[in-house]
Amino acid sequence: MRLSPMKRKAIRQLILLDYIAAAMAWFTLWMYRQHLLTKHDYLDTLQKFNFRDYLNTIVIIPLGWLFAYLMSGTYFDLYRKSRLNEINRTLISCILGCIVVSVCVFANDSGDYAYFINEFGHYLLIHTVFALIFRLFILYRVKVNLTTGKVGFNTLVIGGNQKAITIYKQVLDNPKALGNIFVGFIYSNRELGNGMSKYLAQLGDLSQLEEIIDKHNIEEVIVAVDSSEHHLLENLLTRLCYRPVVVKVLPDYYDIISGSVKTSNVYDAVLIHIHPDLMPDWQRVMKRTIDILFSFIALIALSPFLLFTAIMVKLTSKGPIIYKQERIGRFGRPFCIYKFRSMFIEAERAGPALSSKHDPRITKWGRFMRKWRIDELPQFVNIIKGEMSLVGPRPERKHYIDIISASQAHYKYLHKVKPGLTSWGMVQFGYAENVDEMIERMKYDLLYIENCSLALDVKIILYTFMVIFQGRGK
Repeated sequence: MRLSPMKRKAIRQLILLDYIAAAMAWFTLWMYRQHLLTKHDYLDTLQKFNFRDYLNTIVIIPLGWLFAYLMSGTYFDLYRKSRLNEINRTLISCILGCIVVSVCVFANDSGDYAYFINEFGHYLLIHTVFALIFRLFILYRVKVNLTTGKVGFNTLVIGGNQKAITIYKQVLDNPKALGNIFVGFIYSNRELGNGMSKYLAQLGDLSQLEEIIDKHNIEEVIVAVDSSEHHLLENLLTRLCYRPVVVKVLPDYYDIISGSVKTSNVYDAVLIHIHPDLMPDWQRVMKRTIDILFSFIALIALSPFLLFTAIMVKLTSKGPIIYKQERIGRFGRPFCIYKFRSMFIEAERAGPALSSKHDPRITKWGRFMRKWRIDELPQFVNIIKGEMSLVGPRPERKHYIDIISASQAHYKYLHKVKPGLTSWGMVQFGYAENVDEMIERMKYDLLYIENCSLALDVKIILYTFMVIFQGRGK
């Protein structure tokens, strides 16, 4: 989702203030330490500030802190962050960061354990004070911009019944403004003439949902229909999976009792929040960092083997070395997947077809590559480009997605995350030879969607290596 200029400006300001806070905290600590060591006044102490100290204060320490904050997920959309959560995140980041800096800088100053603890305590106090002051200033400005309407989230209401009108009024009259800017509404079930048009403009009908979201740059969708209408809710939630929007659903008593409704704002309307990002901010950053580092290292380390594989593909059959095919990625966006060609050229002249264990279209070398999953290695390039991840549901072609979705509408939930080089479904089930097997494998990938975490990713990667070493590919 593209951020508005005001939202990007807030992030840039926070980065600048974090840099200034880190530099000021380190300089203050340096002055204090030098004063204690030399017993000179602060003016004389300042004269000992050399190029190394300058480099630490202006470059190394501040940039190290910015990297730590980035890894903690600080620099995502500030206008959706809770101030209390950000204070908690700042305290945790400061404690962990100060431990690392203290071990790297203070550990060799003295063999005295008490000295190390004392220096760590001073640095933690100084850095935390500077960081919190600047961050609370930015968060205050963010809150003011939300309450005054300078910044907000374009919001679409689906539903025109009395419940929809009530939710609209609750959100609009909230004294703790949530930043919703209502653009209009869509009738969910042709509830014509029931009053919502008095408050909002009707933007179209339900069949135009995706086009309306794109046209009006919708960031939040409030689904104000009875949760008893499960057939309608499922259809809406499935379609909304293809757009990076926050979805809020009107719950019933069962949803509240089962714990589906989570809120800390006593003024907020009671709604189930469904965010497009399933992982916490810091895990998303770590996942992407691991994807990039692992892929670069793999491409470099395996480069001689990749060259050998490319030569074998060229020598054993006619056609290109790399096979490109359009697949569907996150939010239903198409991309070209890269693989070492394992089939004879024009293998799909009769139309799309899944491969099988004894598929005659597969070359002799291609069969060997598939057994050990060597043909998948070029997808590290897709991962670096951000089209795929190391772990995620395997990407499929639109042809098969349309076939499966006709009977299994929730298949599209798989597009809430980036497709992966490996997946829970691939580990537990393997390659699918027909649509029925694709549907069977889908349940494992849906389980991944509901439970995705870095820990689960690590487990799937480890099990993938076991599958590869056992030669269980096909």
